[in-house]
Amino acid sequence: MLDSLQDFIAALDRAGELRRVREPIPVHLEMCEIIDRASKMPGGGPALLFEQPVLRSGAISALPVGANLFGSWRRMAMALGVDDLDRHGDRIRELLRTQVPDGLLGKLQLLPRLLEVAKFPPRTQSGRGRCQEVVWQGDEVDLDRIPVLTTWPGDGGPFITLTAVISKDPARGIRNVGMYRVQQLSRKTVAMHWQRHKTGAAHFAEMAERGETMPVCIVVGADPASTYSASAPLPPNIDEFLFAGFLRKAPVKLVKAVTNDLEVPADAELVIEGYIDPREPLVTEGPFGDHTGYYSEADLYPQVHVTAVTMRRDAVYATTIVGRPPMEDVYLGGATERIFLPLLQFTTPEIVDYHMPAEGIFHNLVFVSIRKRYPGQAYKVMHALWGQGLMSLAKVIVVVDDWVDVRNPQEAWWVALNNIDPQRDVTFTMGPVDVLDHASRAFTYGSKMGIDATKKMPEEGFTRSWPEVITMDPAVVATVDAKWERLGLGPLPPRRPRP
Repeated sequence: MLDSLQDFIAALDRAGELRRVREPIPVHLEMCEIIDRASKMPGGGPALLFEQPVLRSGAISALPVGANLFGSWRRMAMALGVDDLDRHGDRIRELLRTQVPDGLLGKLQLLPRLLEVAKFPPRTQSGRGRCQEVVWQGDEVDLDRIPVLTTWPGDGGPFITLTAVISKDPARGIRNVGMYRVQQLSRKTVAMHWQRHKTGAAHFAEMAERGETMPVCIVVGADPASTYSASAPLPPNIDEFLFAGFLRKAPVKLVKAVTNDLEVPADAELVIEGYIDPREPLVTEGPFGDHTGYYSEADLYPQVHVTAVTMRRDAVYATTIVGRPPMEDVYLGGATERIFLPLLQFTTPEIVDYHMPAEGIFHNLVFVSIRKRYPGQAYKVMHALWGQGLMSLAKVIVVVDDWVDVRNPQEAWWVALNNIDPQRDVTFTMGPVDVLDHASRAFTYGSKMGIDATKKMPEEGFTRSWPEVITMDPAVVATVDAKWERLGLGPLPPRRPRP
């Protein structure tokens, strides 16, 4: 269990995953160029700790900058306390299979699993947490003293990116924790980038209708599980800190913020507290070099007035950059793939696996493998996915048969392009699209494409014989496997799945 970001950084250091940059590096553009190059190294490159960030004023920041911390499969698994990200998916699968058994003995055997779930809710402690060892209020508040990066030349300003933004539903009091980018506007104000599909934006809209001032806390550097959970596509009524507790197998410790009634992670590195006044006009946020690899346009978003900045005495400023893939967000998104697969399978049981390759920027392309049993099943799966939360934004869904390794895009495209008749096997529909989709016909609205690349059945209009996939005789495969090491040809290559 990692209680803090600094626990994680120390673990990365011990594992040889961290590189310390001791030379002074400006936070304006230059640091981004270094992080970008590192993240595009094979395997995601190293995690980085910049020990002497140079602020825009020319001064050296008292806060070192941690970057690319989640930028490999190994580090992503370490962040969530497993050796393989599928382990958390397996835990969710077991919970979904939970049925109340007959008989007293069966019920008693179920208790440990239920007690494990009961440990997950976050716990609010009295007094102040480590995140409040240093407190800036009033004239002390100065965001220019924080090493906030300006990442790309066309950006509208410095952006805080690796966030856990906390808000509450004004009617029901349900907390939301979301990873939203935040643009620094001045020493005491920031712009909150709440896309219209996000829960934070819904909270703001409700409070604006009531004419109520909205409290908000922007956490930078929560424990790794909480940071990841802020990016996860959870339903609006699920507390992200509850989910983080499930991943950690221990509750997230919270404390009350200094200037509002929200709770924040007690061991976080830094917290920016503030409020949004819905009576004020929206402010211009952006442009921003986004994870699509293109600049997203400037638009109007709420302004946050900062009432306090709290931090640990030895705080590390955590950041991430986005731009042309692949980058660190590939691994955060990949964790979501693995962890949430059982939930997709729960509602659509024929799904075997799915994958959103980096080139598709998550929402542009989804490969799905299914156990096909009847005609039209691929289309049924496409529409089921388009009805699932943020999967509704998927621009292209490609459905293949169960033996295809969808985590290997080269193989998935090989099968798909062999198996389709474009006119027969491609369908189009309309619906919501990602806010960042610059090609859609209208803002957040456009078309989607589904491709049925499964083996076709006679009922689907295919009357010819379907060819067999080329595979070697299993006995020959076993013979060569046994000889491989002494042939001196290197490690045994992975086998392709058999159809």
